[in-house]
Amino acid sequence: MMPAGVVVIGRNEGERLRRCLQSIDRAVAIVYVDSGSSDGSPALAQSLGAHVVALDMTRPFTAARARNAGLRRLRELAPTTQLVQFVDGDCELVPGWLDAAQAFLQQHADVAAVAGRLRERYPNRSIYNLLCDMEWDVPAGEARAVGGNAMLRIEILLEAGGYRDDLIAGEEPELCVRLRRAGWRVWRLADDMGWHDAAMTRFGQWWRRAVRNGHAFAEGSLLHGAPPERHYVPEARRALLWGLALPAVTLLLVLLDGDGWWLLLLAYPAQMLRLMLRHGIEDPAQRWRSVFLVLARFPEGQGVFTFWLHRLREQRAAAIEYK
Repeated sequence: MMPAGVVVIGRNEGERLRRCLQSIDRAVAIVYVDSGSSDGSPALAQSLGAHVVALDMTRPFTAARARNAGLRRLRELAPTTQLVQFVDGDCELVPGWLDAAQAFLQQHADVAAVAGRLRERYPNRSIYNLLCDMEWDVPAGEARAVGGNAMLRIEILLEAGGYRDDLIAGEEPELCVRLRRAGWRVWRLADDMGWHDAAMTRFGQWWRRAVRNGHAFAEGSLLHGAPPERHYVPEARRALLWGLALPAVTLLLVLLDGDGWWLLLLAYPAQMLRLMLRHGIEDPAQRWRSVFLVLARFPEGQGVFTFWLHRLREQRAAAIEYK
């Protein structure tokens, strides 16, 4: 079986990092990339057998830059390693995942990246954690993209140029666009891959995460929005329409022509109801999901707007973190 190494990235994950590193088995080498932790994470990782890389924090942080730095260190430690499993420090792998992913890539020479089912460890602690768990419940089979927790062929990843260091969000789908463009396939297995601890208990955390999604939609559509890919174009347009255009037009019409135009805002509950009927109105979780899918258009619209504002001002956006 092709050997696989593991790259973990994180900052101030505490016990989540301990569980993450203790969940990793059968790896050639484990590299932990720390992004300025103040909780002793580097020492913890080293005590658990990981090789620690301290990311240069004099440069703007991105998860993409951390993953690339980890991959470089992994190649130094084990230059013959053919596969790399990336893991976020707030996640842990389930037993058997590395073997399942390695076996799949061994049997499918045209697949460059593979991921499995990621589950939220504490979905009942908050509606926001539950929404994460539902978001990751996607069909198995050939896919357009995988997330930050995935196994990739190192040679193909390097040929593609790695992750884009300058992307503060959406770097994994952007990489998958380039992989597929080069003729490679991306796959999601039905196997459980890992547990994620979102630790989202406040509305503000959920909002910032959605703002980050909007930023990714805007930048992704700028990079790869041309046909036939049209990467993130529908998502960016939806965020602009529902999150910015409709409220702005409604407010303008009210100011110019009276209060009756507030009825335009009934489009939001109507959209929520439409989604409930599509996803299953009998299920309370699906009802909440439908509500938040519509509410997310506002922070997503904010993310799209701020991306273009920074671009027009020729400013670099800072990382958008929700923890």
